[in-house]
Amino acid sequence: MVVALSTGTAIAAVGAGLAILGGAIGTGIAQSAVGAAGLGMIAEKPDSTGIALLFYVLPETLLIFGFVVAILIMLAAGLI
Repeated sequence: MVVALSTGTAIAAVGAGLAILGGAIGTGIAQSAVGAAGLGMIAEKPDSTGIALLFYVLPETLLIFGFVVAILIMLAAGLI
């Protein structure tokens, strides 16, 4: 099935994809640093596992923000 899109709609679709891509890359970079530091913290103080897990999960908000921005872009372009 072939769907014809206007240029503006196609650019909006690419922008929505880039919003999610940027959030995913940012999350991966942040979690790599936080994960290494969290393991070091757990090695020194095993009772701080909960805090390390909390710090490891916090960068996931970057991906959620990227997803929300992508949804807003697609709504504004009329894709969904």
